[in-house]
Amino acid sequence: MAAGCELSGHTRSFTFKVEEEDDAEHVLALTMLCLTEGAKDECNVVEVVARNHDHQEIAVPVANLKLSCQPMLSLDDFQLQPPVTFRLKSGSGPVRITGRHQIVTMSNDVSEEESEEEEEDSDEEEVELCPILPAKKQGGRP
Repeated sequence: MAAGCELSGHTRSFTFKVEEEDDAEHVLALTMLCLTEGAKDECNVVEVVARNHDHQEIAVPVANLKLSCQPMLSLDDFQLQPPVTFRLKSGSGPVRITGRHQIVTMSNDVSEEESEEEEEDSDEEEVELCPILPAKKQGGRP
């Protein structure tokens, strides 16, 4: 499911959270941050605020965007556990943040025998690589 928000001088933070209580694991996979129309040539620092394993709030800068040198940043599915807050720490934006909300359901339908069979099948599909041979020396060169 696509997800996104825009940070600017008017909306300096956005929190992505999951309301439903279920057995599924929710992941927010960030794909891109980019400056949008109306952005000034200034540093726009975006930080992510989340909780660590001790439930302490931590803030980490993830992007420093500037119109003249780095107007966008691809994050290649950078995964975060909700709830997570995005803050425009400096600059006036607007900065568009895009990603995907992934829901992984925990299923107990797979038996151990089926998972072992899948592992065996994947071993059979491996391709054998040819060994790399050393280069031949040419005789006539000093």
